[in-house]
Amino acid sequence: MWWSYIDMWLSWASTICCNSSTFGFSIHGCVIQAAIGAGYIASARSRGKELRRIREDEATGNPFGFLYHDINSLETSAQESLPRVAVVMPLKGVGQFNVGNWRTQVTSLYGGEVEFLFVVESTDDPAYNAVSRLLQDLGKQVRGRVIVAGLSTTCSQKVHNQLAGVDAMHKDTKYVLFLDDDVRMHPGTIGSVVRHMEENPKIFVTTGFPFDIITQRCMKAYCIFEYHMPCSIGFGASGGQTFFLWGGFMMMHAEDFRTNRYGLVTGLRYGGYSDDMTLAAVAAANKRIISSPPDTVFFHPLGRVTFKQYWNYLRKQSIVLETHITTVNYLMNRALFYTHCWLSWGLCFPYLTSLIHLLVILRYFFTSNPDFNPDIMTGFIVICCTITSSLIEVLSMKHLSRVEIDLCNTLSPESTPVSIQPYDWFLVFLATIISNFTYPFAAFTSMMTQHINWSGVDYYFQNGKMCRIERPKRKTKDPKNGSRTNNGAWDAKRFQSTIIGRLIQFICGVGF
Repeated sequence: MWWSYIDMWLSWASTICCNSSTFGFSIHGCVIQAAIGAGYIASARSRGKELRRIREDEATGNPFGFLYHDINSLETSAQESLPRVAVVMPLKGVGQFNVGNWRTQVTSLYGGEVEFLFVVESTDDPAYNAVSRLLQDLGKQVRGRVIVAGLSTTCSQKVHNQLAGVDAMHKDTKYVLFLDDDVRMHPGTIGSVVRHMEENPKIFVTTGFPFDIITQRCMKAYCIFEYHMPCSIGFGASGGQTFFLWGGFMMMHAEDFRTNRYGLVTGLRYGGYSDDMTLAAVAAANKRIISSPPDTVFFHPLGRVTFKQYWNYLRKQSIVLETHITTVNYLMNRALFYTHCWLSWGLCFPYLTSLIHLLVILRYFFTSNPDFNPDIMTGFIVICCTITSSLIEVLSMKHLSRVEIDLCNTLSPESTPVSIQPYDWFLVFLATIISNFTYPFAAFTSMMTQHINWSGVDYYFQNGKMCRIERPKRKTKDPKNGSRTNNGAWDAKRFQSTIIGRLIQFICGVGF
């Protein structure tokens, strides 16, 4: 008897999935996947061209092709004329791979004057002692110092640290490079980017993008990897000029900060949360160039990631779309927000309909019920399109990954080579579905709450700006009290900071 109910449900589901609108949405999702695959191929072509150029230089007698394509650039006279660079690295805590990353950042083969400014919020930060020991071990090999910026009050702690580093740089500095502590830099990166900036003074900022190294078999780490890969298309496919900016690697003209050009320092210092989104908006508003050379791709080691860490990562990625500095910037971020959510769920939709079609087809071939007569041909078409588009995306992603790994290995010949062999591409396929299904939930949560916790600090937003910072108090809290004070009285402010309280504020538009 229960088989008849299953047949009834499958017939109903098959009718919906074979509807012209549902069929169209399914094919739309397959087209999204195929388009992403095409983006991977374009990025691989751009990165591969740079890789071949380096190998051709080495084959023609230039063993330093990973540093300079023109070996004459290594002459002493050419190196001494290079402009001064300040490398600003805002730090917070010490992670599993941070010390190794810092070592690659300071051991640069740049021939000009370069100073490394590690910026922490206080001497209590574990990064303070770790960096101090690193600089002490390196001695006179590196010109670096640790700067204590203090706690931020009007912007995010990262932006506050960056601006403190800018204030501390040498007066003759021509270029300032902002680095995140999770970037594993190549020996010739600074020289390559400086040369790129010198060749085209109209460039406002030169940026790059990370490539995740999966060090453990962890689904959440694969989800982060899968989230990064489509984003990398905007940095690699063009092979040069782009509209996107990654805050983990940004080289800019130091004079732009000294003169507060376009009000960029003001925009960052007062209410600034995301450095890259703010600077990208400034570049767009003033028609300035953002450049992403094909050799600015960097290894980014990923360890084990918990779901809480992954969820907070998605929230941090989506909350930046809630910030803006102009009306045009607001409209662009809104469009990007809804487009990203639409594409994410649109990509997942064919898998839902394909699963239903597959169950219907299996039941059709193994049932003796003469009344069960679904449209299996439409189901075959959807399933075949979904399989084909999935293979296109995953295989194209694998091809791009192989090219970027080879390029990074070539740009850092002194480091232990990274291999593509440990990557589990079935987990990558599953991560594609999980990541795209999860992102819109994180994005809408960010939009409703206007709040994010970053490194233990709560940031609140209003009208596109960061409006309030709350740092954890040292005293312990009784979890049983919930939204009440220690004496049992109602604490409206604490309830207001909960997700239910923020949801009520979002719906009603008022506080309490």
